[in-house]
Amino acid sequence: MSRVISGIQQVGIGVSNADEAFVWYKNIFGFDIQVFADAAEAKLMLRYTGGKPHKRYAILALNLQGGGGLEIWQYKSRTPEAAKVPFLWGRPGMMSVAVRCKDVNAFYNEVIAKNVNVITRPAQNPNGLLHFYLKDPYGNIFEVIEDDYWFTENGGLTGGICGVTIAVTDIDKAISFYSDVLELSETFFSGNARNEDWQGLAEENYTYKRGILQSRRGEQAGGFGKLLGQFFIELVEATPAIKEHQFTDRFWGDLGYIHLCFDIKGYDEHTNICKDAGYPLTIDSGDFAMGEAAGRFSYNEDPDGTLLEYVETYKVPILKKIGWYLNLRNRAADKHLPNWMVKALRFSRVK
Repeated sequence: MSRVISGIQQVGIGVSNADEAFVWYKNIFGFDIQVFADAAEAKLMLRYTGGKPHKRYAILALNLQGGGGLEIWQYKSRTPEAAKVPFLWGRPGMMSVAVRCKDVNAFYNEVIAKNVNVITRPAQNPNGLLHFYLKDPYGNIFEVIEDDYWFTENGGLTGGICGVTIAVTDIDKAISFYSDVLELSETFFSGNARNEDWQGLAEENYTYKRGILQSRRGEQAGGFGKLLGQFFIELVEATPAIKEHQFTDRFWGDLGYIHLCFDIKGYDEHTNICKDAGYPLTIDSGDFAMGEAAGRFSYNEDPDGTLLEYVETYKVPILKKIGWYLNLRNRAADKHLPNWMVKALRFSRVK
């Protein structure tokens, strides 16, 4: 079976109160589909949790207008820790997560009226797309960026996750990694990228290189490819170099951005691709269940240690009351699920 990457499935966010955070992301960004809300013990991540399993509570939230979701993650057996190093724009790790938007200026005015912590004003990025940055109540930075890909229409201005910005120590090495492992093409790169759109984010004493890698335009292949849509990864290298990672001496699941997760199909080829690129899988779950969902997940790290997760979904709950699930195990890797079937996730909407 050939490997297929259907897009960004979700970004993991560590918080101290997952239910409270879900309400905020629902009200501000429209992540109102609760695929699961599950309490269990994380037994398979020992490499990243001090060698011990920990109890946790997680919510997977989606916006059906199109894009990846948020896995909102809360420790239950320990107090999650904040960063031990000060946040710097350019410190290695995930710096911001991008939400697709129909009308950036209108949404900017909307969140200003809601007293959201807005960091920058709308401006064009190096690809010419209008965007701005804001902070959630937990200190995580979100980018709101114009996009023309939509799976459904519900009247909201925003969709799901369409990209991330990741700081690295060597942008050429990082471009090679993300191109080889994720099969992304470089759409913009310059050692002298303009940074006017980062006023309020960028550090005064640093200069930055920026590289934007992007999937093909429009819908992606695979079961959820139409829902997840096109995506990008922006890579940033600061000068002078900032060596310490944002997750230095912390556990997976602690406060802040935890991982970037991709929806895939074709695990044997995926395993070989990662190994051949020099970044073999560090964790492979085998078959697993998470609440009412089931599948297989694995992890590896980019050259600076930022965690990437890969999930092959076997089962997704649609209407749990009557036992209706999507079964994806035996579907062709590149075949889309029917639109009506994916749209049936609306039965998991939280009002």
